[in-house]
Amino acid sequence: MPILPFVPPQPVPSSSIHKFDYVTVDAVRRRVYAAHGGSNALLIVVADTGKVLGQVKVGPMAGVAVDPDTGHVYTGNGDGKSLSEVDPVAMKEVHHIGVSGPVDAIAYDPSNHRIYADEDDGTHMFIIDARTFKQVASIILPGHKPEFLAVDPSTHEVYQNIASNSEVAVIDPKTLTVARVIPTPEITNNHPLQFDYAYRQLLVSGENGVLSAYTTYGKKVASTTMPGRVDQCNLNQGAHMLACASGGAVVLYSVSQNGAPQQLARLPVNAEMHTLAVDPATGRIWAVWGTPSGDFVQGFTYR
Repeated sequence: MPILPFVPPQPVPSSSIHKFDYVTVDAVRRRVYAAHGGSNALLIVVADTGKVLGQVKVGPMAGVAVDPDTGHVYTGNGDGKSLSEVDPVAMKEVHHIGVSGPVDAIAYDPSNHRIYADEDDGTHMFIIDARTFKQVASIILPGHKPEFLAVDPSTHEVYQNIASNSEVAVIDPKTLTVARVIPTPEITNNHPLQFDYAYRQLLVSGENGVLSAYTTYGKKVASTTMPGRVDQCNLNQGAHMLACASGGAVVLYSVSQNGAPQQLARLPVNAEMHTLAVDPATGRIWAVWGTPSGDFVQGFTYR
């Protein structure tokens, strides 16, 4: 099952700082959104062609999430210590709120209209009500350096990677406290985290080339190796295919219910590529990277 380019690398206008962070796809509205630190902006791309539509200035953003009901995009603005709501059709920021620390990854739960935002290299999770765009809580997390997070659509618990402690903190949506902690001792500096809804599995990896599957109550299912440091992975829920940006390559895994993820394919892209997202409608993979010669977005498919 080779990974193949779907479109050639598309240039992205940037300043002298060549940097991207997290990526996501709105499968319904056919848009790719990426945190483009090189422009302090949200990058907007057509998911069917790779055409760059433009960028919306919000700050030195890192996190990105889509509201499936409105199509608006929420951004976590890094060292800007803020979050924004962007109307991608009007291409403008419509709401903005400051918080007490830099924001890294964010996740949105449409059932309760909450935006969960973790503090970059910090100890807190900030919770914003998307209807009012006001902060409703701040949770103290174990350790420090929270990384990626995911929402359980059934229980509405939030799974938060804690890089400093090699563990996942589980947030109770009712009490807004840490309900339990899942140790992942075989993983160093936890970064990517995905939740397989059907299999009820957490897929966790880090900087030491280990990818593990855990149940939501902490039972380890299995582990496998990964070729290089990994920052972001994204799961195609329907196909149980996990795409990871690992060591400058796109790496594709098949996820099973009772065993370790199996590597299917690997395609080197660029040494600076460390984030990507999967289009749930097509299975295509969108990756971004920045280099001294320019910033780029590119789509890939697999057969």
